[in-house]
Amino acid sequence: MNIKNFCNRALVACLLMPFLFACSTYKTKLSSYYGQVRDANYAKALNVLDKNKFIQQKRNALLYNLEKGKLLHLMQQYDSSNFYFNQADQFIETNKRTAVDLAKANLLNPMMQTYLGEDFEPFMMHYYKALNYYYLGKIEDAVVEARRITLTTNQQADKFKNKATRYSKDAFLLNMQGMIYEANGDINNAFIAYRNAVEVYTQGGNNSYYGVEIPFQLKKDVIHTALVLGFTDEATRYATQFGIDEKSTSHALNDSSAGELVVFIEQGWGPEKKEQNFFLAKDGSGLSMFYYIDEDGHSVQVPFDFGYYRTIRSEDVSAGDFRTFRIAIPYYSPITMNSSKATIKINDSSFNAETAEDINSLAINILKERRLKEITDAIARYIVKKLAEKGIEAGAKSIANNNSKDKNEENKKRDSEVAGAVAGLLVNIINSATEKADTRNWQSLPAVINYVRVPLKKGNNTLVLSSNGIQRKVTITASSNKLQLYNWCVGQ
Repeated sequence: MNIKNFCNRALVACLLMPFLFACSTYKTKLSSYYGQVRDANYAKALNVLDKNKFIQQKRNALLYNLEKGKLLHLMQQYDSSNFYFNQADQFIETNKRTAVDLAKANLLNPMMQTYLGEDFEPFMMHYYKALNYYYLGKIEDAVVEARRITLTTNQQADKFKNKATRYSKDAFLLNMQGMIYEANGDINNAFIAYRNAVEVYTQGGNNSYYGVEIPFQLKKDVIHTALVLGFTDEATRYATQFGIDEKSTSHALNDSSAGELVVFIEQGWGPEKKEQNFFLAKDGSGLSMFYYIDEDGHSVQVPFDFGYYRTIRSEDVSAGDFRTFRIAIPYYSPITMNSSKATIKINDSSFNAETAEDINSLAINILKERRLKEITDAIARYIVKKLAEKGIEAGAKSIANNNSKDKNEENKKRDSEVAGAVAGLLVNIINSATEKADTRNWQSLPAVINYVRVPLKKGNNTLVLSSNGIQRKVTITASSNKLQLYNWCVGQ
């Protein structure tokens, strides 16, 4: 074996490796698509999405269906939109993390796994699906979708064992659930949904949930529906709790009115998921304890359970393998947006919208809640790669030693050591180059959803919606005393 030639070839491969495995985030892979969406060039965006090879890969099927569902919703093709949202829904129901996914994540990076979605993404899918059904005149299907919000809530609660410190309920979606029930004339279930939303907002004692204060409109709605049902004690309790006069909560449902309209105003674009590098070190207490320095300069310990990762045995690694090493985990970065108040003028009256959902805050905090898991998974990934590096290094040494024609044992030993070192270096560079965080997410979601409830008059009602310096004029026809829904994606 020509050790010199082998080393030269390996060196060239090492130099090329960073270019072959150049880091690129999910956003950069779909930058053209998101650019078209944000410029409201929806037809072009659809063409770009369908031609993008990355999003077409099987492991990204959920993202493809979510993005296409949202895009077709923006194009007002509501039936087609729900076709893709239903595909995404079925994917979430039938796909779980597999051993193959785990192997891909450990040997390469979590971007190679099947994407199963962030915890809040199924809730937002229900939001768009329910609106699609409503616009199609399928109110019963919208109600079914509203009920599925409860199912998703229960699944989240089971997943996190009802821990108050984890995202298991979505206050906005429970509030919207009440609106859909009310639009269908089901005041009893509307009250229950509003009550559930109020409980989520107030469970922490500060009347807010993931960056959003309990909307004043929700306070009025829970009191009003309680009064309609004759639950006077409940109405009085909430009125006292919120400091509201019960009489002021009555909706404008008189002879001259034709119900009300809830307008959802979607501002900005959801946060970008980026990569954050952490440098960990082994502390003095043993191999199974690591630490890192956080953003505030504090030392944070990360216990590592070898028993949880069955493919890793503590006896396979030595303390010398873990001095200081780099891992990559994801974090959310909000996209800069204007934040002016959204207002609505209707029938010579003006109304201000309230924040209903802050997806920026939601995404950032949910990812923070699982930071420790992301770090321990990254440690496991590092250990598996380190074991692979050691195995290939030993294999290269053995092959070089067996194939050497040099009769001098010292020379054979030296050459095999060089071959092993070069092979180990090559694998080490591959491992470093492939170490990246999973930066995939449903990024066409809005940053913030505001909402406002306004009274309608019989006949045509002209609305002027204003947000971030943009206006839209809409005509809503009302002929019966019912609640109607409307959403507007401002985008900026």
